Amino acid sequence: MRSLYSSIIYILQAILPVSGLFSAKMKLFVKGRKDIFSTLRNQLTDKDRVIWFHAASLGEYEQGVPVMEELLKKYPQFSLVITFFSPSGYEIKKNNAFAKATTYLPLDTPTNARLFLDVVHPELVFFIKYEFWPNYLTALKKRNIKTVLLSGVFRESQPFFKWYGKWMLKSFEAFDHYFVQDKTSAIAAKTLNLHPVTISGDTRFDRVSRQIEMDNTLSFISAFKANQLCVVCGSTWPEDDEVLTTFINNHQSDTKFIIAPHQIKPEKIKVLQEKLEVKTVLFSEKEGKALSEYNVFIIDTIGLLTKIYNYADIAYVGGALGTKGLHNILEPATFGIPIIIGNYFEKFPEAKRLQQLAGLYTISNQKELDDILHKLLIDQKFRSQTGMIAGHFINSNTGATRTVMEYISGLYG
Repeated sequence: MRSLYSSIIYILQAILPVSGLFSAKMKLFVKGRKDIFSTLRNQLTDKDRVIWFHAASLGEYEQGVPVMEELLKKYPQFSLVITFFSPSGYEIKKNNAFAKATTYLPLDTPTNARLFLDVVHPELVFFIKYEFWPNYLTALKKRNIKTVLLSGVFRESQPFFKWYGKWMLKSFEAFDHYFVQDKTSAIAAKTLNLHPVTISGDTRFDRVSRQIEMDNTLSFISAFKANQLCVVCGSTWPEDDEVLTTFINNHQSDTKFIIAPHQIKPEKIKVLQEKLEVKTVLFSEKEGKALSEYNVFIIDTIGLLTKIYNYADIAYVGGALGTKGLHNILEPATFGIPIIIGNYFEKFPEAKRLQQLAGLYTISNQKELDDILHKLLIDQKFRSQTGMIAGHFINSNTGATRTVMEYISGLYG
């Protein structure tokens, strides 16, 4: 089966350049994988002691950051190499502050795996969350390179729990340790006879908990919010925007709304603007404007959302009303504010747990959004209690990084 899998990957590698003609994202996917090996050879030397982190995309990268920070602090003799599978992660974090080299991961063929390990020569590897590439794992096992799963998630919908994916489990012998997010994942891993497994928690809690200690001041947001309640709608998709704009148009009040769409292409922003019947200002057009006079602030840029949550009284986090995938709920939760999301969040255990604690509410239609958002806006006690639960949820789940670093200390002292 592994031979069949590898053959399919080789075929995909051959035809992917054609797909780049029809999709901007695929064009980045293909272009970014050109000249990876020569680029790495120019960036790394044989003397570098390399620790390699692989992340699928931006969310997984954020899970790796707390461990990267601690590693470089405690073991400055190491150089980090970070790889991404997705353009949405690489394009945003290719100039990160941690790595000596940041690239796309070459596709999972035996040849690519061998060449990549020849050039990068890592002595420790972290795969984050649920990145399992059989040929890379097999190559790591053959070279006896220490390999760790960080903030891992196991669930029975994954292919290696099915009869047709059992062949993948042989490559899992590469992992020296599995650090998983929760008990459910630990139990699932046990059914596959994977070991050793440690329930460390999710390193993202450590990442977001530090945000509250930083300077989150944004003068233009302060000017916009003034002394009004503010709802921050982060990483929204069109289906999110549909219900949000309807609420805003039908419940005109002094409440301020900040919308940070996931897609910031001008044509997408224009569609969003046209749906709104209240005074709206764009980040790109804010200069010289009396911002306090506007009802809605659309953030048509990236990199500001985490700090903007500091100004929120309520947060709506996008992605779960459709099938795009829920975005990060932990960023707003760390500021101790109530959170609203869509109802498709089965793959996000942190959202399930926070919902059970009553720090997060889900909606599936316009009426449900209207009801919960109206209640949060008019009932200050309810709003405060819900936000307090969210903040406590973050504080009580930190410590995953410390657990992982204790393991690394056992390797390097």
